[in-house]
Amino acid sequence: MAKNNDDKRIIATNSKAFHDYFIDSRMECGIALAGTEVKSIRDGKVNMKDSYATIKDGELFINDLHISPYEKGNIFNKDPMRKRKLLVHKQEILKLVGMVKQKGVALIPLSMYWDKNHVKVELGVARGKKLYDKRQDIAKKDAERRIAQHMNERG
Repeated sequence: MAKNNDDKRIIATNSKAFHDYFIDSRMECGIALAGTEVKSIRDGKVNMKDSYATIKDGELFINDLHISPYEKGNIFNKDPMRKRKLLVHKQEILKLVGMVKQKGVALIPLSMYWDKNHVKVELGVARGKKLYDKRQDIAKKDAERRIAQHMNERG
């Protein structure tokens, strides 16, 4: 786990989100977890690759977030792919509802981290990228990598 400023330790990141989406805005959410899920998160057994968030009946849920069952959890283990409630103020949910009603906008979890003793999820309001946008990003990263290599060889 990498340490971040402000006593935040990153548990997992969703690198696929930055490849497939333009991130318009971000927000911090709490997440409702069972005890064995927290222990599994402490072991770093989280996969956010295909996860997304939905709003249903005025509540925010995260779907397809895989938290592996805790090895010593026995009967207390929960389904690894279950829906988990995100803890957000009602006003923030209403703002998100307005943003998500636009075509092509989705709520994508970007990262999960410890904020003191609480697990937090960074949620992004995202618009999907087209194939040519992805190609431009890859070309740009490749050019930056070549420039950095060239500067290292000279310096």
